[in-house]
Amino acid sequence: MTDQGAVQPGEPCSTALTLERNMKRRHLLHLLAGVPATAVLAACGKRKPAAAALKPDARVLALGDSLTFGYGAPPGAAWPVKLGELTGWQIENAGINGDTTAGALERLPALLAAESYDAILIGIGGNDMLRGVPPSATRENLAALVRQALAHTPYVALLATPAPDAMRAAVGSLSDAPFYEEVAKSGQALLVANVYSSVLSDTSLRSDRIHANAQGYARVAQQLADQLKAAGWR
Repeated sequence: MTDQGAVQPGEPCSTALTLERNMKRRHLLHLLAGVPATAVLAACGKRKPAAAALKPDARVLALGDSLTFGYGAPPGAAWPVKLGELTGWQIENAGINGDTTAGALERLPALLAAESYDAILIGIGGNDMLRGVPPSATRENLAALVRQALAHTPYVALLATPAPDAMRAAVGSLSDAPFYEEVAKSGQALLVANVYSSVLSDTSLRSDRIHANAQGYARVAQQLADQLKAAGWR
């Protein structure tokens, strides 16, 4: 009986190479036969393993501007407070009205030196856009914030802010400024998308043109909790 995997005398080299490739392919299939399909897909997609959940009483820093502070709603209605109620995390609200990415970049080192955080949520940049700061400068500041945060903890999320647009706000179709996705992807931080955009697109959830009301901040907290849960943080 002739071995079909062997090269017969007189066969051209191209045929030999084809047979060699086929043999390697069969060998690879044999090796993969006992590997679960999910493991093969993960290897092909180069997926990162899911993050382990934060402990129930994790200390979390919420760094941001008036949307983090909770402007437009009563004390205690800010989304960091509501997110803490949903998750059990101890969340420090480091939101300052009117702050910019440059201001947050100045504040962050002292915040990180004073406390150890299990996770950091960064939601800032709206005032940069309102004041006409070049997008490249905002992008660089956000990237620096992400780098500093990741040096402190692997749990860093970037909360995207919508680009100011009165017309789109009026028709309920605000969308995130594109540089948030770019920074999150390049810096390997978790992107929390379409939260502020969806809430501020709904007039019933706003206290004014650019801020949420108490109901809106509660909605922000719920959407944040949902996305962080999907990412494996809880």
